[in-house]
Order: sequence, then C-alpha cells, then structure tokens
Amino acid sequence: MNTQESYQDRYKRAKERVGELRGFYTHLFVYILVNLALMAFNYYQNELRQPWFLFTTFGWGIGVVSHAAATFSWNPFITKDWEERKIQEILDKES
Repeated sequence: MNTQESYQDRYKRAKERVGELRGFYTHLFVYILVNLALMAFNYYQNELRQPWFLFTTFGWGIGVVSHAAATFSWNPFITKDWEERKIQEILDKES
C-alpha cells in the first residue's frame, strides 16, 4: 500500500508540474501571437515609423520572463551555494 501512495503522490506532483508548464507555454504562445498582430497592425497603420507596439512587447515581455523564472525555478540570486550556506548558518545558530 505504501508504494501505491508514493506513486499517487508522485503522479499528483507530476500532473501539477505539467499544468505549470502548460500554463507558461500558453502564456508564451498568446504573447507571441498578440504581439505579432500588434506589429502587423502598427505596420499597416504607419509602416513602423512610430513603433508603438514595442511598448506592449517590452512591458508584457517582463511578465513572460518572470513567469518563466517562476515556472523553471530560475533565480540568479538564490543558488545552491547560497542554500547550503544558509542551511549551515541556521544549523550553527541552533547549536
């Protein structure tokens, strides 16, 4: 019974992870699609002499990058080295 429970737990975590990945890829796809449409409209409107579509591209791009950082657990400030040092620091304080 224990192995069955651990399989169910692993399956649940894997399913949640796939949901996170799907959410990010959907966000990325919509970002690309909408910004291509805005660029096309901007080109149609004034042949990119005033590239106003870049404001939404860069602004929304910040959101996409932060979504990617959260999805793929990327944080340049908190590394494995930092985690180990913090763990050691906490253990030293408790001793």
